[in-house]
Amino acid sequence: MKPAHTGLAVLVAALWGVNFVVIDIGLARFPPLLFCALRFLLAALPAIFFVGRPRVAWRWVVGVGLALGVGKFGLLFVGMNAGMPAGLSSLVLQVQSVFTAVIAFAFLRERPGRVRVLGMAVALAGIAVAAVDEGGSGPMGAFALVLVAAVFWGVSNVLTRKASPEAPFAFMVWSSAVPVLPLLALSLVFEGPQRDAEALSSLDLPGAGAILYVALVTTLFGFTAWSGLLRRYDASRVAPYSLLVPVFGMSSATIFLGEPVSALQWCAGALLVAGVALTSRSPSPTPRGSAPDPAPQSPAGLELPTRAPAPGGPN
Repeated sequence: MKPAHTGLAVLVAALWGVNFVVIDIGLARFPPLLFCALRFLLAALPAIFFVGRPRVAWRWVVGVGLALGVGKFGLLFVGMNAGMPAGLSSLVLQVQSVFTAVIAFAFLRERPGRVRVLGMAVALAGIAVAAVDEGGSGPMGAFALVLVAAVFWGVSNVLTRKASPEAPFAFMVWSSAVPVLPLLALSLVFEGPQRDAEALSSLDLPGAGAILYVALVTTLFGFTAWSGLLRRYDASRVAPYSLLVPVFGMSSATIFLGEPVSALQWCAGALLVAGVALTSRSPSPTPRGSAPDPAPQSPAGLELPTRAPAPGGPN
């Protein structure tokens, strides 16, 4: 990769890592479900009026929107609001690659190879270490919520895999519109209209900045830059940079939020990054009659276009 493109890949990973700190700032000003609804509202509007409707069945748009918006991000925001540290959240979510592989095996009959199974075991060992550490110092319920959020991320990955959208950016924008009303309804029921109204009426600059960052910077800019890199280079060159996300997430949480990082968390981080690397980099054989292997997933949970094979290359 050219130095400028290497720098862009690192920048996107840094933006996605710092995103967890920004989420923490937003949660100090908004109820979690309302904050999540505002995030998707701004990600969808006004972009939805400028991109064409994705040429996929509506069930995939709705399914991905609900799994990613309500399931993954809704539970992530609630879990972090319940006490899950920002840095640890950025780390635990990476286990989504394991859940993606398991769900793909169960529903798509994609059998993982031995190296990928080893990577899944290593990543799960990292989760176990993180759980032991969090059980002794923080709320296990919040930890469980973020872990379930990673499961829903895996579900959204598999649904996106089945949808195989030709225009991933348009698919992302339209899918972002789906969870807005369900999240607003859940917020009204569980967080209350008075609390929502107070949060909106007391909107300040940090709160507005948090909404803009999570919607525009990490979603629209980050996704566009990442997919652009994947159009220029092979996925095997670009995807490893996503492993920097928890590094930036944990370090930025320590710098800006003062979150301590214990020895067990560093051990969990090393195991998780190593396991995700093995899971992501090891190709799995495709069963006869099935679709091609899925495109690589960004840490934003969206399927990305891969570089087209050169003329005369393998079909």
